[in-house]
Amino acid sequence: MRTRRLGKTDLELTVIGFGSWAIGGGGWRHAWGPQDDSESIKAIKNALDLGINWIDTAAIYGLGHSEEIVGKAIKDFPKKPIIATKCGLVWDEMKNISNRLKRESIKAEVEASLRRLEIDTIDLYQIHWPIPDEDIEEGWETMAQLVKEGKVRYIGVSNFNISQMKRAQSIYPVASLQPPYSMLKRDVEENTLPYCSQNSIGVVVYSPMQKGLLTGKMTRERISRFPTDDHRRNDLEFNEPLVSYNLEFVNQLIPIAKKHNKTLAQLAIAWVLRRPEVTSAIVGARRPDQIAETALAGDWTLPHEDIDTIEDLLYQRKQKAMNK
Repeated sequence: MRTRRLGKTDLELTVIGFGSWAIGGGGWRHAWGPQDDSESIKAIKNALDLGINWIDTAAIYGLGHSEEIVGKAIKDFPKKPIIATKCGLVWDEMKNISNRLKRESIKAEVEASLRRLEIDTIDLYQIHWPIPDEDIEEGWETMAQLVKEGKVRYIGVSNFNISQMKRAQSIYPVASLQPPYSMLKRDVEENTLPYCSQNSIGVVVYSPMQKGLLTGKMTRERISRFPTDDHRRNDLEFNEPLVSYNLEFVNQLIPIAKKHNKTLAQLAIAWVLRRPEVTSAIVGARRPDQIAETALAGDWTLPHEDIDTIEDLLYQRKQKAMNK
């Protein structure tokens, strides 16, 4: 699989990374519903066997459970994958989640993540959300100290805007940004991606398949059967009026994928990777067969003519939504 260097670091990431949000399991606020841990471990091992060399997780996923599963899955691999995780979201005994970027909190979080992952050093440690905004400097200074202590190799940010990245950059280099990016979520294209390129900040995008919407496997019936703790029930893209426009748009993509003997999921991933600023796309998987499918997108370059066609289809979708 192709690799791209992450900003100014020495990390060479495969253009697809394994995303482990959903394998955190159910029973917490941002869950994807129940998950079989044995399937999660098989999915991770299959990803590594297919050549994917890095895993993205976060302490908050499953309230620590995702990190534990990743730790178990990689324990016996002779060559450990690159591990990226996140901090800044904490929870209490009642599973109430809050944002925290205070020094002592981040210090406690990194120790807990290292323990759950069963590793000595985290390759990429990221602030999950820039909240509270007034604590960004304290949080980032603490992250920089963790680098000096050898507990993490590089530090990055997730969901930051340009102004917030500049504030962090003035204290210590930002290795990477992790923003949402897909055909349906393009906010970063105009200013954020160019800024990252100009400042040699790596970009690892999440939700390239828009939480499953762009895979072609989503129907109104399936959406209606989401478990009660599946956070997508409250996602605007999965509810009217947007879901109608989205499902119509996905159907229009089918001929493009079929022309290349590719799946819609592979098309969605190749589309985000068309941007040179994007180092890697984080692709979530809950089963081995899912990552076996999406990993194939790592060696496919989308032709310009198809990029133009998709642009036209996206414009049409936008016009319909605006004229509703």
